[in-house]
Amino acid sequence: MAASPFGFYRGATALMAADVGPLPTCGLEVQVCGDAHLLNLGAYAAPDGHLVFDLNDFDETCRGPFEWDLKRLAASLVVGGRYAGHKDITCAGAVRSMVQAYRQDLGRFAKMRVLELARYELTPRFAKKPLAPIFRQAARNTPQQLLKKATTPDAEGFARFQNKPPLLTHLKAAEAGAVLASLIAYRSTLGPGRQQVMDAYKPRDLAFKVVGTGSVGVDVYLILLYGNGANDPLFLQIKGEDPSCWKPYLKHANGYSKAYPHQGRRTAEGQFRTQTVVDPFLGWTQIGGKDFLVRQWSDHKASVNVSMLADGAIHNYAVFCGEVLAKAHARTGDAAMLAGYCGTSDRLDEAMATFAIAYADQTEADHARLRKAIKDGKLRAIEGI
Repeated sequence: MAASPFGFYRGATALMAADVGPLPTCGLEVQVCGDAHLLNLGAYAAPDGHLVFDLNDFDETCRGPFEWDLKRLAASLVVGGRYAGHKDITCAGAVRSMVQAYRQDLGRFAKMRVLELARYELTPRFAKKPLAPIFRQAARNTPQQLLKKATTPDAEGFARFQNKPPLLTHLKAAEAGAVLASLIAYRSTLGPGRQQVMDAYKPRDLAFKVVGTGSVGVDVYLILLYGNGANDPLFLQIKGEDPSCWKPYLKHANGYSKAYPHQGRRTAEGQFRTQTVVDPFLGWTQIGGKDFLVRQWSDHKASVNVSMLADGAIHNYAVFCGEVLAKAHARTGDAAMLAGYCGTSDRLDEAMATFAIAYADQTEADHARLRKAIKDGKLRAIEGI
């Protein structure tokens, strides 16, 4: 987070929730992603192997006002755009493009048949700049590639995780036993067909992994399993889940607590509701009384690199982001009401652009305070990881 204002923004979702959560909203609720910044959209493999582009991070998901996602995404285009070297006039234009696409696509989705909307997805047929590099990267990011990057072969022709502290470390026996035991509860969250597939894979090695920016400090375990021999690896990630950072600002917080006593289940169900196609191994479990989400680790997964957002690419990418967010909100809210509220004029576009510039300024000021606190010795930072 100390490395740049954009790194700070990515890790400061709870801070933005505290800034934005108490503000007035229109009362139209959806299943919010909760952390809809521009790097939390990306490509991944559907169960049948084809690639799709969608929202792909749901740690903060909950039922809440649609404005929260729209503001989070808008501000990220300015903070990230500045990081890529763009001037504010370009960043604000990208926000306007995103919100315009969001409005127009809401109107389009509101007229779709329910099944048509449920099946709607962005695929490599949209493989123009800037999505083409993302799909190419996702196509290369196979389990076999993960084997090369994160493991070393053993004497029997299988593999073990590399030991690269502090980012990747092997587990002690007691901790490994608890993680393996959690697979029993996880299995029960899968359907019969997926249980049958899961039963064909056997754990071979486990490790602790440091991931992400906002997720640094969260317990994350990796399990390497094998099915039909050494050429059939499956990677699972077991990630700790806390309550959504938006929870304190939900008017129905008591209902939220009753509906989601298990935070891994909250995260998984939010993903099921929002994505068109979902990881077939998505589920949840508990370890030592803590809630965890279980999913495949990086199966054909890729997201935009900020360096890709040069020239007009940031505008094109913003339009795709607006479409994806509109699709998610139309699926989980009242698309016609949302489209009617957002309207056909550019008033919302201009309002969000103004907000995004102001919040990017605030983010840079907060990042400067963080850097000063580290320099003054008030906070300790680990560099070079």
